[in-house]
This record gives sequence, C-alpha cells and structure tokens, in this order.
Amino acid sequence: MKKAVANLEFALKSENPDVVYRAGIIQFFEMSFELSWKTMKDFLEYNGYQNVDSPRSVIKTAFQIQMIQDGKSWLECLESRNLMSHIYDEKTAEISEQKIRQNYIFLLKNLEAYLEKQL
Repeated sequence: MKKAVANLEFALKSENPDVVYRAGIIQFFEMSFELSWKTMKDFLEYNGYQNVDSPRSVIKTAFQIQMIQDGKSWLECLESRNLMSHIYDEKTAEISEQKIRQNYIFLLKNLEAYLEKQL
C-alpha cells in the first residue's frame, strides 16, 4: 500500500497533466484504493473482526473503530473508484483527478499514518 500511495503522490506533482498522465493518476489511485481497503480488511480480521468481506463493510467497521476518521468521504471514495473503473470520458477523468487531489490522497495518507503507528 505504501508504495502505491507514494507513486500516486509522485504522479500528483504534475499540476497540469495531459490526458495520458491523468489516466496514470487515476490508475495509481485505483491501485492505492484497492490495496488500502484490503489492508484495512487484513488488519480488522487480524484483530478479530468478522463479516468484513466487501469494501463497504470494511470502511464502515474501520470508521466505527476509528481506524479512519471520515467514513463518509471513504464511502464517496469507493463510489468514485467504482465509477472510474467503469466509465471513462475526459470530463469524468478531470473531476476524478480533482477529487483525488483535493480529498482522496489525504484519506490514503491518514490511513497509512494510522497503520504505521500500529506497527
């Protein structure tokens, strides 16, 4: 997860990405999100939580135990990831990039910090 988030951060350094670079940012985000929810799932299962099989159930449980601070934004992040995976047009890509820059990267970084403290 850490490497994927670092790659996403690196990609976000470009302030005016072209269509190809933007697609890369979105792909790095999708990888980071997938690894993040699966890492949360592993952490929860290791700590005895059950029925955390879907990204939504993982996010809700992680929020309940304060692993993540903004459950609503994480659920929005999940919905955006699902949209990004199935629909691709330039307008959607631009909106997705802005959400990644303005909010989602901070969710991922906060989770990363939480997990590092747990080690």
